[in-house]
Amino acid sequence: MSFEHLPDGLGIGVAAPRLTWTLPPGSGRQQAYELEVDRSGTVRRTGRVDVDTHVLAPWPGEPLASRERALVRVRVWTPDAPEPSGWSDPRTVEAGLLAPTDWQAVPVGAGWDEEPEAERRPARVRKDFRLDRPVAHARLYATAHGLYEAEINGRRVGDETLAPGWTVYPRRLRYRTHDVTDLLTEGANTIGAWLGDGWYRGKYGFDGGTRNIYGTDQALVAQLEVVHDDGSVTVIATDGTWHAAPGPILTSGLYEGEIFDARLHDPQWCTPSPSRTACDTWSPVRTGHRDPATLVAPMGPPVRCTQEIAPVAITPTEGGHLLDFGQNLVGRLRVTVDGPAGTTIVLRHAEVLENGALATRPLREAYATDTLILSGDGPLTWEPRFTLHGFRHAEVTGWPGGLNADMVTARVHHTDMHRTGWFECSDPLVNRLHENVLWSMRGNFVDIPTDCPQRDERLGWTGDIQVFAPTASFLYDCAGMLDSWLTDVGLEQLPDGTVPWYVPVIPGAPTWTPIHPGAAWGDAAVLTPWTLHQRFGDLGLLRRHYPMAKKWVDLVERLAGPTRLWDTGFQLGDWLDPAAPPDDPAAGVTDRYLVATAYYAHSTRHLARAAAELGKTADSNRYTTLAAEVTAAFRHRYVRPAGRMTSDSPTAYALAIVFDLLTPEQRRDAGDRLAELVLADDARIATGFVGTPLICDALTDTGHLDVAYRLLLQTECPSWLYTVTQGATTIWERWDSLRTDGSLNPGGMTSFNHYALGAVADWLHRVVGGITATGPGYREIAFRPRPGGGITWARTRHETPYGTAALSWELTGTGLTARCTVPEGTRAVAELPGGPSVSLGPGEHVLEAAVIAGATA
Repeated sequence: MSFEHLPDGLGIGVAAPRLTWTLPPGSGRQQAYELEVDRSGTVRRTGRVDVDTHVLAPWPGEPLASRERALVRVRVWTPDAPEPSGWSDPRTVEAGLLAPTDWQAVPVGAGWDEEPEAERRPARVRKDFRLDRPVAHARLYATAHGLYEAEINGRRVGDETLAPGWTVYPRRLRYRTHDVTDLLTEGANTIGAWLGDGWYRGKYGFDGGTRNIYGTDQALVAQLEVVHDDGSVTVIATDGTWHAAPGPILTSGLYEGEIFDARLHDPQWCTPSPSRTACDTWSPVRTGHRDPATLVAPMGPPVRCTQEIAPVAITPTEGGHLLDFGQNLVGRLRVTVDGPAGTTIVLRHAEVLENGALATRPLREAYATDTLILSGDGPLTWEPRFTLHGFRHAEVTGWPGGLNADMVTARVHHTDMHRTGWFECSDPLVNRLHENVLWSMRGNFVDIPTDCPQRDERLGWTGDIQVFAPTASFLYDCAGMLDSWLTDVGLEQLPDGTVPWYVPVIPGAPTWTPIHPGAAWGDAAVLTPWTLHQRFGDLGLLRRHYPMAKKWVDLVERLAGPTRLWDTGFQLGDWLDPAAPPDDPAAGVTDRYLVATAYYAHSTRHLARAAAELGKTADSNRYTTLAAEVTAAFRHRYVRPAGRMTSDSPTAYALAIVFDLLTPEQRRDAGDRLAELVLADDARIATGFVGTPLICDALTDTGHLDVAYRLLLQTECPSWLYTVTQGATTIWERWDSLRTDGSLNPGGMTSFNHYALGAVADWLHRVVGGITATGPGYREIAFRPRPGGGITWARTRHETPYGTAALSWELTGTGLTARCTVPEGTRAVAELPGGPSVSLGPGEHVLEAAVIAGATA
């Protein structure tokens, strides 16, 4: 059992959390359920509830109070069993601090004056205290202006990185609840925290960045609540009785990296030990203000280290060592080293090499450099705390003695979402492409969905996630994380309905400031909540974000006016069309206003569908009519006789086909023309951010599956597999980020880890792999594999909210054999090539098809 979209129930920020459970194997479909809730020894049961829902079922009974714990378990009735199932194992849910009045803590930080525009040495804060009775249980509720890592009695609290993450800080600041019972002891105790600038006041953004975006202070907000064996409570909250001192981190920045002087570190700084450094270097903190009404519990998991990777090669250089980890990743290095006091070790990072050295030009002003100064007190294991880098290669200079692989480890960090999707097939290049998509998602889902993890940007671009959300929601359970980010999108939406290019909004170049409405990017307000509802079955999420979606479509309606054509204003069009020049990625071959009007129709149609799902009949009717009018206007302006588009480009045809903007006759002709254009260019990619996620579906849906496979399997530049043949281990921002002669693309915007063009993986999952959600949350599933391109087998698996859905198929001498797994509580249909449609119930099924249409295409 799980609560909302959280990995566990500790510190939940919802008083009435929804519950999800999976059915026992062989149970088929649920007819009814019963929940039992134990609240401090008072046990209540719902009795039999005749509902087949077991995904995000409503909370039974009274809402939870702040700090309240409950044990919950469930049993179900199914059609083939006269008696209910046994009770599930109980799961614990515990509310966080749900009301502003629950908070006593205030922000505390350095008590000394700082220069706001300079790099400032981070502080550490701490407090000594005594507990006069044994501890029954204890919770630490913590957040910060900036970043923090808390300790109690010299032991780390939690394991998250870059806490509390990045939200629209003035409106929402996340706190996390930690069970710290085992870290406390009767008698003397010490609590403290390292502090870092992070997004709050560190330098961030374009063109040299901006400091102090949210404030000049760096502060901890923490409340330790200790319940003793007699039921009494001790509260240790951040206030004026805490003390601060400069720490051994000299400087720290998300772009710049971190400088750590081990000579200045006292390992006993956060212990009640009398051996720690005398307190005369610690001074009273300066207290600040935080409206406790803005403190919110997380909606998804935190950023954590999820993997460690050893270097695959270490090459001595004139000044040190060059390391290759074999994988472009996001994280930082952990080193174990011994040397004389004052020895300075410098770690520099980059994604690729150029002429045998780190290629740092694409990083722009993200220097990605960490520095460790040794204390001379013996072996030290160290990694930076408040920075992350995007890199495959690292240069180490100043290392004392020889450097071995067991001395340096790359630690991979990203939002610690639950993996839910897998795909592999008989083509190793396609498998590597899919692995690259996975790694780019990992590297760019760092608290928010970013565009790139390495250069001086790393922003939550709305257009990138709009096209990638279908792929993301197959690979990982990202519902909670994206729900949280969409909440910030709603907060940053302008009063007129304009959706920013990136969220959270920070100062940007003149192109992005002031904010203009832009198609495909602003449409994330409509299309991303819809995708999440379809993939996770969360009607509540759709309802929460519906006002934002409606405001966006209403804005575009005003901008388009009675013509129903959005043909004015600033647009990015088919961003990074490979035909666009390196210095002008918006100058593609497809009419920008064709793109804008197509998205206007598409989002309006989806808004109508969302309204229908939510029971908003009047809205549904209004937007259905509006979508039809926009579609008619699109055809009149942009479609010529015989289905030719005014922009005779693959993106124009892909948009018109997939967004259903054509008559049946036009659609057929448009599909033929699209295939003709693709083949005329020898099946090389000719689409950018807008067209690329759609083109394989457009070809498939118009009877040109063979051409879609040719496009997928092309290895010449530009193509998906060109990057693979060039050794890519992530998705590139540009099709030619690395050119055929080995040189880097000269554009100032060249990332080697950028997931948008990897949106093709959704087509891999649905068409090659053959698993499609046809009902919200995969309550209904279609198994429709479409073999082609010489691929002889594929295996696809997805952990749906109801359980495992899987399809493995292989070509045989007589046809195709498919093995389907249907989750309990769902229904499915199998549509194998050349065979009839077959209804499937929960369980395992083996199917055969004798005729394989297009299998050798």
